Amino acid sequence: MTTDAKSTEALLLPHPARLSARLDPGLSRWLWLVKWLLALPHYLVLAFLWLAVVPVSVVAFFAVLFTGRYPRALFGFTAGVLRWTWRVDYYGYNALGTDRYPPFSLADVPDYPAHLDVAYPEHLSRGLVLVKWWLLAVPHYLLLTAFGGGLRAVTGLLTLYAGIALAFTGVYPRGIFDLVIGLNRWALRVAVYASLLTDVYPPFRLDQGGAEPVAA
Repeated sequence: MTTDAKSTEALLLPHPARLSARLDPGLSRWLWLVKWLLALPHYLVLAFLWLAVVPVSVVAFFAVLFTGRYPRALFGFTAGVLRWTWRVDYYGYNALGTDRYPPFSLADVPDYPAHLDVAYPEHLSRGLVLVKWWLLAVPHYLLLTAFGGGLRAVTGLLTLYAGIALAFTGVYPRGIFDLVIGLNRWALRVAVYASLLTDVYPPFRLDQGGAEPVAA
C-alpha cells in the first residue's frame, strides 16, 4: 500500500480516542452555581490520580521504547484517569452538560451521559515515543493555548454563557453545547496522544456535537 493510500485510509478510520456526550434535558437553572463545591471531592481524588499518572507514564515510556507495547494494566489506568476527568469536566465548568453526579470510577459507566473510550494499540512505534509527547504535539499545544489564554478559558466562558442562559431561559443553547464538546474532544485527543496511548496524530479540526464522527 502506498503512503498516500495509507494516509487516506487513516482519515477514513475512527479516531482511537472516542469522546461522546449526551445533553441532559431539564437541566437545573441554578445548580451550576454550586457545582464547584459539589465536585470538590472529585478534584481532590483526581489530583492524586494525576500525580500517579506521572510515574506510570515513565514506566510506560520505557516499556514502549524497548518492547513497542504499552502494558495493558498501565494503559487502563491512564485511560481511566482521562475518562474520570472528562466525566467531572462534563458535570462541571468545562461543559455543564449534566446534573447527574459523576461516579468515582476509572471504568466506563454505560448509563452516564459522558464517555471516553481509547482503543488499546497492540503495537506502538518505538521511535515516536521519543518525540511525540513534546516535539510533535507542540503545534497542538500552541493552538490550544492561543484561544484567549487557554482552551479552558474559552470553554469556561462558553459554559458561563450557557449557565446564564439556563438561569434565565431554562435552555442550554445547542450551538454552544456542540462547540464546547468539539473543543473538549480536540483537547482530549491531544491528551491521549501526549500520554503515549496512541500513535494516531490528533487532527487539526473541531468535530463538534455530542456524537463522535464515524469518519473525517
